[in-house]
Amino acid sequence: MVNKLEGILEDLRDRGIRVTEARRLMLEYLMTSHEHPSAEKIYQDLMDVYPQISLATVYNNLNLFLKEGLVTEIKIKNDQTRYYDFMGHEHLNIVCENCGKIADFEGEPLPDISDLVRDQTGYQLQKQELLVYGLCPECQ
Repeated sequence: MVNKLEGILEDLRDRGIRVTEARRLMLEYLMTSHEHPSAEKIYQDLMDVYPQISLATVYNNLNLFLKEGLVTEIKIKNDQTRYYDFMGHEHLNIVCENCGKIADFEGEPLPDISDLVRDQTGYQLQKQELLVYGLCPECQ
């Protein structure tokens, strides 16, 4: 994990993006989290180890990470909270329709539908996101 983190930080530096302590801590947190935290949860969890952090800093860095393709934002129907997921591995997110818990599903990679999309709509596909809904074991 340390080598992967350092590689990402080096890549940010190469793109002219300053690597701050808050950015480093947030990336490490997101890379090791087994949850899909909200900005508020990230802020609360990091305050203990980095008291200087502000909620604005968390939001600004999340926006940077989104722009750089390091995280994805998960918006769940009927929930105003936005959740974040580190995109260091190929997976789907599945959401419980009852309790809202989010889990990762790591199966076969999604099929490449770029040609289908282009042929049918003329669009050039930039990225694809799929959010799957179901009932978690606790809610079944």
